[in-house]
Amino acid sequence: MNAERFSLPLVEPLATAAGDITEREGFLVTVDEPTTGVGEATPLPGWTESLEACRDALATADSEAVDELPPAARHGVSLALLDAAARDAERPLYRYLGRDERVEAVPVNATVGDADEETTAARVEAAAESGFPAVKLKVGARSLDADVRRVEAARDAAPDVELRLDANAAWDHDTAATAIDAVESLDVAYVEQPLPATDLEGHAALRGRGVGIALDEGLYEHGVDAALDAEAADTWILKPMVMGGPDVALDAAVLARGAGIDPVVTTTVDGAVARGAAVHAAAAVPDVSPCGLATRDLLASDVAPDPAPVRDGRMRVPQKDGNIPPPSSVNRA
Repeated sequence: MNAERFSLPLVEPLATAAGDITEREGFLVTVDEPTTGVGEATPLPGWTESLEACRDALATADSEAVDELPPAARHGVSLALLDAAARDAERPLYRYLGRDERVEAVPVNATVGDADEETTAARVEAAAESGFPAVKLKVGARSLDADVRRVEAARDAAPDVELRLDANAAWDHDTAATAIDAVESLDVAYVEQPLPATDLEGHAALRGRGVGIALDEGLYEHGVDAALDAEAADTWILKPMVMGGPDVALDAAVLARGAGIDPVVTTTVDGAVARGAAVHAAAAVPDVSPCGLATRDLLASDVAPDPAPVRDGRMRVPQKDGNIPPPSSVNRA
């Protein structure tokens, strides 16, 4: 097993619940079991182990003890093994993961971020004109009144697009309830992580007000079993890198579907290898909702050519054996 470090600068800093990030650093993991397979381990501060911990875990990783690895390292090793096995079976990864029929593309959402009303409306209109079936707005950084006006502007700009809001745990319960009531008439699909990750019961209490509740950080804070027991969400945001691999994310998606919860597969602004795997994981979910996979444009460079370009709001699913063609070179850190 070999791990080669890379660094991918972002086009501009990206705000997350754990702070701004300016680059994505990680490792390409190569195995030769039963043939050559490539994975990606790209830890994200505040979500997975640190870059140093990931490096150390990969240095001593045993392919027979994958489940003992921390999440990003497990993602890298498990993906490399899955890639090798799918190549050996002469099947694209999503079909090796269990999807019987061919899937040409999966729907994806556009992320329009946080901006003033006019800019938000312009971005949403552009996304709708480009064919995106859903858009995600960041909320919580401005006053509640300002955010409501932004959502109103977005709805006016694109009457038929699905609107999703992401609060990044910015609100307390009263603010979240007020916000949900204020946007209910605007046909908002869901609010992602309105409350701090620790508050599963609070998220459960917000359900049933006409706007869905999605768990992101809270899902990883407590685990899928606790989230199920608390009946805390209508939607789960599934990040394969944070969960430990596309196989784990797919298992969670199946569990969610069985409980009447909608799974949405999302990247953590990863490189092409992990992004390809996330597309395959989404393609393995029948009738998957628009997923948060269209993140290539956030990167100034990548570890490989884009394996899954977006056309008309849908991301093409790679159809060659395995995950994606192995990268010929990387941007070394």
